[in-house]
Amino acid sequence: MALHDDDTGRGASLKAILAELKRGKAVPCYLLYGGEEFRLRDALDKITAALIPDARDRELNLFVTDGEHEDIGSLCESLITPPLLPGRKVVVVRETRLFQSKKVLAHLIAQIRERLEPDPARAAADFMQFLTVTGMQLDDLRDGGWRKIDDDTWQKIVPDDGGEDRETWLPRAVELCVSRGAVLVQEKTEEETDHLERVLAGGMPEGNHLILTAEAVDRRKRLFKAISTMGHILTFAKIKGEARQQQVVTEMAAGLLEGRGKRLSSGAWAALGQKTGFSLRESLGAIEKLITYAGEKAVIEAADVEAVIGRTKEDTVFDLTGALAARNLTAALRASRDLLDQGSPPLMIMAMITKEIRFLLHAKLLLASGRLKGFSANMDYGRFQKAVYPSLKQGAGEGEEQVDLVSQHPYVVYQSLKNAGRFTRSELAGFLGMLVRIDLALKSTGQDPRLLLERFLLAVCNVNA
Repeated sequence: MALHDDDTGRGASLKAILAELKRGKAVPCYLLYGGEEFRLRDALDKITAALIPDARDRELNLFVTDGEHEDIGSLCESLITPPLLPGRKVVVVRETRLFQSKKVLAHLIAQIRERLEPDPARAAADFMQFLTVTGMQLDDLRDGGWRKIDDDTWQKIVPDDGGEDRETWLPRAVELCVSRGAVLVQEKTEEETDHLERVLAGGMPEGNHLILTAEAVDRRKRLFKAISTMGHILTFAKIKGEARQQQVVTEMAAGLLEGRGKRLSSGAWAALGQKTGFSLRESLGAIEKLITYAGEKAVIEAADVEAVIGRTKEDTVFDLTGALAARNLTAALRASRDLLDQGSPPLMIMAMITKEIRFLLHAKLLLASGRLKGFSANMDYGRFQKAVYPSLKQGAGEGEEQVDLVSQHPYVVYQSLKNAGRFTRSELAGFLGMLVRIDLALKSTGQDPRLLLERFLLAVCNVNA
């Protein structure tokens, strides 16, 4: 029976599996999948440690490989081979490709886009898997060949992806794989997966176990159904909602800090949230650094967070959008130059600017709609939350133009409404038109991105360009 750690309270959880293992009860196979990488990795570590408690035994009885290099024949051979030391043997395949199909292509594309800048190696591996599943060839896409794919063809290849932004990520992914000499992953045959099913169903020595991890799976695969019968499946969906995300970060961080005899002051928590947005990966990675930095000190303060984490690209993006909304040319130029110097792609910067201008225009429409009774640009945020935002949120579906802004965090809505008074509606609509033309110029001409961006900032800040 499959056990699901899906944060909904249905079924069992990681806690239940660990309790089973503590009682000496283990199943042949565990599948851990989902987009919340940090929780998944934490579960993998805990299950592995529960199966082989002694760290010295893990050195000889734990075998780990990546899906990029998985070979089902070698995997099956390892599973039927007795352990080197008496006790349990565990074989781990991280990010297996065994459950991928066209059903997960949209998720794969999302991962490629997300990883192109921060993790190009994984983005390249994901794109090569994308090519394997779709049957496309890298050589056909290089040197501008990707432009031959029209919208109708793309819809046939990836029915669940609109493809509106493929001209942004697709050429970058192709160039990345060509420059790295990436090799196409061979698709697994049904005969190979049948062999693995038979091994899991009864061909392994007692005490041998397989753990598979994946970001996304096609639940229709026979192997998935087989594992759900003979093993345990844990899902780790991405956390939705700011409050829930912060709660999970706090819970996992508390265990990490307590184990090292540390705690964060309230100011340090606030500073950490501002730097990381309470993203699991970034927050817990930052806490590891803070623990090391703190040394013998038991309490980590806000000053420690500033010293260790410093300014991030997110800080600079916030500076840029804030300067735009304030029509502060000096601050806007400084922030845009910092972002470009940090290696931020010009298209990404333009996307952030476009979102900010769009929010301001939506705020302008809201102010003109008459729905904001009691709102004043001088009111404080606390008063806005209590007196204005609830009724605004309640009517969020009334106008298609307004949904985009109202669905944001209340502080974003508050700031947009406060700043919208600095602009006219026609100005904001004109800026969006300019952004469309700049986007086209960035993608189709050799014009200097820095110059295009600075000209736009001059226009927004009411300076003749």
